[in-house]
Amino acid sequence: MKVAVIGTGHVGLVTSVALAASGHHVVGTDADPEKMSLLERGIAPFYEPGLQEALDSETAARRLSFNGDPREALVGAEIIFICVGTPARANGNANLVAIERAASDVARYAADGVVIVEKSTVPAGTADRVRLTIQRENPRLKFDVTSNPEFLRESTAIEDMLRPSRILVGSESERGFEVMRRLYEPLVRAGCPLLETDIRTAELAKHASNAFLALKISFANALARVCERASADVVAVADVMGADPRIGRAFLDAGLGYGGYCFPKDVVALERLATGLGYDFRLLKEVGRLNAEAMDAVADKVEDALWNLEDKRVALLGLAYKPGTDDVRFSPSLALAGRLLASGAHVVGYDPRAGANAKDELPELEVANDAYAAATGAHCLVVGTDWEEFRHLDLQRLKAVMAYPVVVDGRNALDAAALAVAGFTYYPVGRPPTLQGLHP
Repeated sequence: MKVAVIGTGHVGLVTSVALAASGHHVVGTDADPEKMSLLERGIAPFYEPGLQEALDSETAARRLSFNGDPREALVGAEIIFICVGTPARANGNANLVAIERAASDVARYAADGVVIVEKSTVPAGTADRVRLTIQRENPRLKFDVTSNPEFLRESTAIEDMLRPSRILVGSESERGFEVMRRLYEPLVRAGCPLLETDIRTAELAKHASNAFLALKISFANALARVCERASADVVAVADVMGADPRIGRAFLDAGLGYGGYCFPKDVVALERLATGLGYDFRLLKEVGRLNAEAMDAVADKVEDALWNLEDKRVALLGLAYKPGTDDVRFSPSLALAGRLLASGAHVVGYDPRAGANAKDELPELEVANDAYAAATGAHCLVVGTDWEEFRHLDLQRLKAVMAYPVVVDGRNALDAAALAVAGFTYYPVGRPPTLQGLHP
């Protein structure tokens, strides 16, 4: 099928390469000329495992191309995906200006019979606005609108798109369903469940899914505060909880809290949507408060370990909001760096992928080339993102370069027993600390 994708960010570009890998002919377009310039030269504008290789493969096979002119990109497309950003406004509502602009481009350049696919995460009712915009700007165009929310995880997005746990399609027309079944037939034939609902249910399901995952994380972080006061182990408690199939272990890891582009804005967007519909979804407000509290709790551990932060050097390992990505949007680790800097500390960060992006986001941050360079002269080392390489640090080498052998583990990523043997004072999250030379 001939597919056009409006928006080539984390969702749009992954969608483009995955649909091309499924045998479709895909053209991606974006209003960002810098992004288009990179893609037209075959360069992925951000890091995602496997993305550059997939981009190389599909462009070489001539199934995937990019064009910054929407007139040329959309012409002749049977299906047009809208994958633009929906950031939060100051009041928490989703900013849907890019959605409206995409709908206007569809009205101008699309052919009769096109199916418009709402892929971006949007509040329930957005598809109606898309439909109305197109009808107003081109009353003669014959089209269908569907909702097909993405359930991609950064760092595993290619796998999630090629082998999804489920495909959700919302439509108000049988033709919309039929076209989307054709599009995803290779994945469904391979065993992926295809769920079909009305459009508003599909739109709401995406926000509900992200909000519930954020709820699990915030529950684990609140539980960590209780475990610390009870001298219990939050990891062991989560393991016991997760053994119950009704609960599951995923997203019960206590730490610095959730971040990234999706969870923070989607929790607020769902709460604002509920408020607009006359329901006070207070639980979602508490989820956000607990997430902020999780970062504050780790910052407090650093201050407790160092007494005064002025003239102290803090090494921060991990700057991306999660391992496997260079994305620092709403990164709890960067938020922690900002608080420590504001308190007078000198913060030196290291991340295997996100150093440059972190520096752009927080210019006062010093960025080192490796973990040991960041730790040199540090009075405290903080684990902010649980990259696998941090689990294999040479502890003797680390201790030799640090001013004080103090570690605050914001992700419970390190081996407490090994750190104790090496002579470190160790502060995990929701677990008893290992104190060298200090009384609890």
